[in-house]
Amino acid sequence: MTEFFFELVARWGLVIVALSAYFSCLAVPVPTSAVMLAGGAFAAAGDLVLWQVISVAYVSALAGDQTGFQMGRWGGSWLTKRLEAKPRRAALYARAQDAVGNWGGVAVFFSTWAVAPLGPWVNFAAGAAGYGRLSFTILDALGEAIWVSAYVTLGYAFGSNLEALATLAADWGGLLTAVVVAAVAAIALVRLGRKR
Repeated sequence: MTEFFFELVARWGLVIVALSAYFSCLAVPVPTSAVMLAGGAFAAAGDLVLWQVISVAYVSALAGDQTGFQMGRWGGSWLTKRLEAKPRRAALYARAQDAVGNWGGVAVFFSTWAVAPLGPWVNFAAGAAGYGRLSFTILDALGEAIWVSAYVTLGYAFGSNLEALATLAADWGGLLTAVVVAAVAAIALVRLGRKR
């Protein structure tokens, strides 16, 4: 599957980088990390321009996050009902709602890069919860800057072994997500212990 997206980047370049970054922020299952790695690798090879890959991925990710936020704002209760019909998505959305309710902006910031699989759901939940657009935009922009620059730069630096790098990045992303979730759970337990 990842090789298919590498071929798409080779053929369509920045268009695929933009579409993948945008739609992944709306919970469409696209391997955007692999696409950004490929974009960086093609920039290193001279087929794409590095600053253009970073800019297109960044702006597209921001646009996707803003779209998800606005969808949550306009259709919060409708969206919740629609997601309840699909248990796996309902569970992710419930986690995102809890994260936004308990952590607010911290959840927005970390969901863009450290806990990226929860990111689209946090966008929807933040909009549905009436979270402030300015705060959402600032924290989202900071987090996306980390996510996009890290993956594109890794692709640029290690593009000669792109398939192994994509596998490593996927494993690293899962590990980072687990570490962040464990840290948040520990902080929540400490807070709960202090209240008692």
